[in-house]
Amino acid sequence: MNIVNKGTAYWQELDRQHHWHPFTDTAALNAKGARVITRSKGVYLWDSEGNRILDGMAGLWCVALGYGRRELVEAATQQMLELPYYNNFFQTTTVPSTELAAAIAKVTPEGLDRVFFANSGSEAIDTAIRMVRTFWAVEGKPEKTWLISRKNSYHGSTIGGTSVGGQGAQRAQGGPVLADIAHVDQPFWYAEGGDMTLEDFGLERARQIEAKILELGADKVAAVFGEPIQGAGGVIIPPDSYWPEVMRICRKYDVLLVADEVICGFGRTGNWFGSQTFGIEPDLMTMAKGLSSGYLPISAVAVGNRVADSLIAKAGEFCHGFTYSGHPAAAAVALRNIELLQAEGIVERVRDDIGPYFQDRLASLIDHPLVGKIDGIGLIAGISLVDSKSPKKFFEEPGKVGLICRDHCFNNGLIMRAVGARMVLAPPLVITRAEVDELVSLARKALDLTAKDLGRL
Repeated sequence: MNIVNKGTAYWQELDRQHHWHPFTDTAALNAKGARVITRSKGVYLWDSEGNRILDGMAGLWCVALGYGRRELVEAATQQMLELPYYNNFFQTTTVPSTELAAAIAKVTPEGLDRVFFANSGSEAIDTAIRMVRTFWAVEGKPEKTWLISRKNSYHGSTIGGTSVGGQGAQRAQGGPVLADIAHVDQPFWYAEGGDMTLEDFGLERARQIEAKILELGADKVAAVFGEPIQGAGGVIIPPDSYWPEVMRICRKYDVLLVADEVICGFGRTGNWFGSQTFGIEPDLMTMAKGLSSGYLPISAVAVGNRVADSLIAKAGEFCHGFTYSGHPAAAAVALRNIELLQAEGIVERVRDDIGPYFQDRLASLIDHPLVGKIDGIGLIAGISLVDSKSPKKFFEEPGKVGLICRDHCFNNGLIMRAVGARMVLAPPLVITRAEVDELVSLARKALDLTAKDLGRL
């Protein structure tokens, strides 16, 4: 594809005429023109104008092993030459999907031994919804249909994912959403904790789940859905007291716990899964993104023995699946991805070396007049931008401030995402210390330019 000769304007116009982007104000983008990304290597991207950009978001939280990993390309190529596609319907399997299921079962928390494949995190969430409700039906409790999630949570953009998710703008479009879904407050201490201690706030937010279960009736509640860390909600890291209390509540009332590991999974927090970082023992676990380092679309639901054994024994045919569930090429890439994560000690490196270094360097930004608090663990972090540090005052138009900072990042060689007035980062797991230093330097520059625009510098 001769991108250089055709030029940026050509591709922007073609994009403007035919390409409808996800989660985008299309009219505004068409007026501006999309930035055309043409190549990549390691933690860097290049656009059609030759500008180099440090990808502080690993694509969409997914490019764990960085760009240009020949091993993953070769895994896809070899599999496509041998068996480019066959389905897992009709009582058949393929070698890559079978081997990948076994590999996933080895790195997930104990007891999550069965794996169901889909193609995206959204599809994995829809799968988990159907599994949970079908489980209770075959267990003789069909009235247990209610699902509890958190406000500001993100669980995908299908109807099922949007319904379980707690983001208002999403839920406002394309309704009505699924029935029997309730939301409780998120465990965001800095913004919502008031004078409470971290421990007390974590317990209070967890006990909102208990109150909701009692309000609905424990005999009506099927499951609680939650990300170990709320990613697209702004990297909301719960207090240490939160998840143990949520688990206690779920076990007390016999409510299933679904851990959405789409963002946290495969090393992001310094363990294979965020559930291991926070001591969560889920009944089901959804995963995607880092499963293949984003090289090919694939997702999965790891299912605990209680649920899997019941569905297998009592449900008969589970009438659910996708044409590309366990696609052999995607499965081959994901399998090779897991092998590389293991062989190169990537997860341990995030836990013991580059993760702590990343968090330490980011902490140096706390002296900036716009930075109220920095939260992070491993290679994921959220930076709260505030109108005033003391007394603490948030911006009246948080989205406006975040977009100003995001644009300064992008225009100066860094991708850092804005969620309201919260700037979030999740770079590739292979980022080096020198590249972390560069990222932090670029972030400070963007913060300075934002402060200048706001008349603070």
